[in-house]
Amino acid sequence: MAYDKFEILTSTAVPLPIENVDTDQIIPARFLKATERKGFGDNLFRDWRYNSDETPKKDFVLNNPTYSGKILVGGKNFGSGSSREHAAWAVYDYGFRCVISSFFADIFKNNCLNIGVLPAQISPEFLDKIFKAIEADPNTEIKVDLPSQTVTLLATGDSEEFEINSYKKGNMLNGFDDIDYLQNIKGDIVEFEKTLPL
Repeated sequence: MAYDKFEILTSTAVPLPIENVDTDQIIPARFLKATERKGFGDNLFRDWRYNSDETPKKDFVLNNPTYSGKILVGGKNFGSGSSREHAAWAVYDYGFRCVISSFFADIFKNNCLNIGVLPAQISPEFLDKIFKAIEADPNTEIKVDLPSQTVTLLATGDSEEFEINSYKKGNMLNGFDDIDYLQNIKGDIVEFEKTLPL
């Protein structure tokens, strides 16, 4: 199994109300030397999290103990820029299992879906409501329900649907990457091959 199955996630969230967050900000290019998915979480938003002397920047949200959880709430146009898979790896390796935004760059969105991070795209109005709820109460819980494709603010019951490709949805529910999916239908492939002329 490529990653944990994703069905329903209920968690507090980390707010990052910044628009146009690109992949070089998510994981700076100098940290792209590794080819495995491990270890990238340490450098998630590295230049925003740390000063040049490696001390944490106190005003950055990931360094603020007030906020925690497995959900990252980002501003509009999250994951723009280069197509590096490492950006999604860093988000996953840090511990986030869902990113909520009003718009995602397509390549980043697909890279997330390939490794088990759910990019839930909602309306700008609902995103603003979520940011305000977290600002008012950092312990605000959000329920992300993949089977029903909904994001819900538990305190108020406000909810909104999001779209997801049916193939990617099935893979996330099963914890499959593309290779796992093919291995899972290996029997069907073998049977189909038997129907082909020699």
